[in-house]
Amino acid sequence: MEAKAIVKTVRVAPRKARLVADLVRGKDVKEALAILMFTPRAASPIISKVLNSAIANAENNLNLNVDDLFVKEIFVNEGARLKRLLPRAKGQGDIIQKRTSHITVVVAEKE
Repeated sequence: MEAKAIVKTVRVAPRKARLVADLVRGKDVKEALAILMFTPRAASPIISKVLNSAIANAENNLNLNVDDLFVKEIFVNEGARLKRLLPRAKGQGDIIQKRTSHITVVVAEKE
């Protein structure tokens, strides 16, 4: 049995969020939460919230034991890009792309 949680259109770049996601992939959920608590990156609290949501889904919806859970899958996909204009010389403008992420966390019981 596995439980899943997804957060969409988070204002953090996917490349930066993947660095944090790689730290907790395959770890025990308690160890993963401890790693996220002490990781000084902007994506850490966001991924921590999604992981807590997946744990709650496993506990409340599927009646799984929280002590036996581990992070089976965690991946970050690219969301919509917010396009903004930055004024430049001679009436021109540069496009600034503010990237967003879709973060998915899957937790499962150890066998």
